[in-house]
Amino acid sequence: MPILTIFTPTYNRAYTLHNCYESLKRQSNKEFIWLVIDDGSTDNTEVLVRSWMSENTISIRYYRQENQGMHGAHNTAYSLIDTELNVCIDSDDFMPDDAVEKIINFWKENGSEDIGGIVGLDCSPNGEIIGTELPSDIKNTTLYNLYNKYGVKGDKKLVYRTELTRKYPYPVYHNERLVPLSYKYYMLDQEYELLLMNESLCCVEYLPDGSSMNIIKQYKISPMGFRFYRMEMMKLPNTSLLFKFKQAIHYVSCSIFAESKGVLRHSPRKMLTLFALPIGIALNKYIIAKAADK
Repeated sequence: MPILTIFTPTYNRAYTLHNCYESLKRQSNKEFIWLVIDDGSTDNTEVLVRSWMSENTISIRYYRQENQGMHGAHNTAYSLIDTELNVCIDSDDFMPDDAVEKIINFWKENGSEDIGGIVGLDCSPNGEIIGTELPSDIKNTTLYNLYNKYGVKGDKKLVYRTELTRKYPYPVYHNERLVPLSYKYYMLDQEYELLLMNESLCCVEYLPDGSSMNIIKQYKISPMGFRFYRMEMMKLPNTSLLFKFKQAIHYVSCSIFAESKGVLRHSPRKMLTLFALPIGIALNKYIIAKAADK
């Protein structure tokens, strides 16, 4: 039984999904399962994936569901995965040829039930590290401290113990398609640290139709999901006042988009939210203007 599942949520990405598949075929260690969560695609994704399954080159599991958005696809993946570890590789990304081997060897040497998982590096298709490398003088830390204490920048690749990722499911809101995925990661931060692995585990390509490139639009059309996220972030212990204040600003803006009454009444940090009101209102107007330009 493999110890790693690589899962890929996908929605109408048949035109680029082959890059991920080809990279998995090239892996030096093929002891993994590739789980494809088809989030209601209307293109030929299913036909394509099933043709790859018939090749029998790597172990592939395919699951199709009605469209729920990225976070809904993650919920489904975590409910289906039965290996010790899992990592998400998006439909427009791919893995370096030795990534699986590095993950498995690193975990066997350093992993334990006291650790939540591994944080590794993302790189561009040409191999350039995205953001900064990880600190070389520490072995493990939380995701929050990585960015807010050690000054790490840029997207990073997260490998988690599967039994943990079943915790803190993302709420699904009617007609909304995104809850920030880092909600789960910051919640798990409260229980476990991550091992630092200064190796490129994923090659990332930010395509025009990807979620990263459309975050302003998502912010506007999924206000309840973002509002939930900001409320939960304000509740986190062991985070700085500045961090919570930024969450309060976004909470105000999201609440306006969600047409939610009682902004102060529902806030978990009422005084902070009171001070954040004018900036949050300004942010909301900025996002409306920014979205109109796109």
